[in-house]
Amino acid sequence: MRGRRRPVGGPWRRAVVSAGLVGLLLGSAACGGGGDDGDGDGDGGTEVGAVNDVSDRGDPVDGGEITVGLEAETSSWLPGEGTFNQPGINVAYAIYDPLMHRTADGDVEPYLAESMEPNADLTEWTLTLRPGVTFHDGTPLNAQALKTIFDEYLTAPGANTAASVDEVTSLDVVDDLTVVYRLVEANAAFPVLLISSPGWPFSPTAAAAAGEDAGANPVGTGPFRFVSWQRDSQLVVEKNEDYWQEGLPHLDRITFRPMPDEDTRLASLQSGDIDVMQSLRQSTVIRARDLDGIDNYEHLGSNSGGGTVNTSKPPFDDVRVRKALAHALNQEAIIEVLGGKGVTPPTTQFFSEDSPYYSEKVADSYPAYDPDKAQKFYDDYVNDPERSDGLPVGTDLSFTYSCPPDPSLNEVAQLVQSLYGALGAQVELEQVEQATWIQKMLARDYDTGCTRVGADSDPYIVFNAAFTEGPLNMTAFQSPEIDEQLDILRTTTDIDERKAAVEEIGLVINENVPNTFSGGTLTVMAAQDQVKNLDGWVFPDGTRGNGAASAQVMWGHAWLAG
Repeated sequence: MRGRRRPVGGPWRRAVVSAGLVGLLLGSAACGGGGDDGDGDGDGGTEVGAVNDVSDRGDPVDGGEITVGLEAETSSWLPGEGTFNQPGINVAYAIYDPLMHRTADGDVEPYLAESMEPNADLTEWTLTLRPGVTFHDGTPLNAQALKTIFDEYLTAPGANTAASVDEVTSLDVVDDLTVVYRLVEANAAFPVLLISSPGWPFSPTAAAAAGEDAGANPVGTGPFRFVSWQRDSQLVVEKNEDYWQEGLPHLDRITFRPMPDEDTRLASLQSGDIDVMQSLRQSTVIRARDLDGIDNYEHLGSNSGGGTVNTSKPPFDDVRVRKALAHALNQEAIIEVLGGKGVTPPTTQFFSEDSPYYSEKVADSYPAYDPDKAQKFYDDYVNDPERSDGLPVGTDLSFTYSCPPDPSLNEVAQLVQSLYGALGAQVELEQVEQATWIQKMLARDYDTGCTRVGADSDPYIVFNAAFTEGPLNMTAFQSPEIDEQLDILRTTTDIDERKAAVEEIGLVINENVPNTFSGGTLTVMAAQDQVKNLDGWVFPDGTRGNGAASAQVMWGHAWLAG
């Protein structure tokens, strides 16, 4: 029996202001239950936005194993070393527990942590751990473990977490279960950071013993223990019999398989070769809606398809070139190529229309598709004797557009090549495996290419990472105006002041176009209907979590029906 099929409300459909400071740290949606008769007649394929089509859960069942098909491999499983996007986070949430996580209402609350409280001026955050939690190697999760992780791994030279935690002057031990994060300056959004990899405790004892191989042998506190990893083939985890949450996990074993090809992943789900499929491609999400015996946990938030431009190198250091490229892009055509026509809307900024941070003023400022304007900006640069690339006047631009080797992205790249070619640009297309592409962007070793933009997170976290000095600023774009607004976001919890600051940042971004936008990223975790509760996880105190937002699952709460 299936519930009623229904569109899913966006990540901000809730009270904007809730009691307490942490309630203001806004985030992702809850993805509820619901569905229709599930007869596979194809009627659901064209419904606008995210739709949950989920069979009745029934009661939890212990035992069994599942295989999960993910869209890409991850470079390493050690926080500070691995680059964790949606596929990697799915694996991480099996092996690690986040100190903090999001509720169904978007609030940020303790998960592995027992409590987290700020001082009066938001410059110190005191975190208390739950008693009796151990890592998979039997060593205790205590305050000293957190300090060792912070001092020796998260802030180590070359750690990809160093920039995001550089505001922390020290992590000090108060007692066996309590630490204090001391910040350089006030930060109202600090707890949000501990949802991501800086907040995933791992055994420092095991990491030290493994040395350079620590990233291939992860040891966390999570519901599943690491068993084995064959890079680009599969990663296997098994039930943590000593898990700190009584009654969890339900499953005995999970195999995660990176499957970059969308058609192969979908066909594997349909044939039963895999039990769960992750996708962030509109066309795949829509096709999955029409499969018999499949539950679809969809989400459409503030993450958008788009483009990234390396502003640190000519000719992209000149805003005329960036505006030319932006005005040359036909958003509707790109969305159609991706299979999202009539389902996913064009985007113009980092936050979706149902977010309190969405701005019509920013939307109106986005450099929309206009071939004539694009040509004018292009010609102004190409015919400028002082052009930044030093080439002779009239020389057409020549550059590389990079994308992962997904068939739909290949089509997008070819469309972009055609649109840019119409200006006179000579565009070489490059296919790069996703993990390598991320590393190239982090190193700013690229010209321009496809990416995802935006996140269902606090705006200070989003913009501070993207547009200040640090490795996550992949476009290399910085602005004093953005810095000024970041100071406001960092120091106030007043929602109107924060909305105004986000609007100003959005206007600066659209004026300088370090990123372009196409359409919202519709995501899905599609599962055989005997796999249950992918979106029903709860906090230890019973508070409902944020579901399968952004195609990320808390696997310890899932089960396999008998």
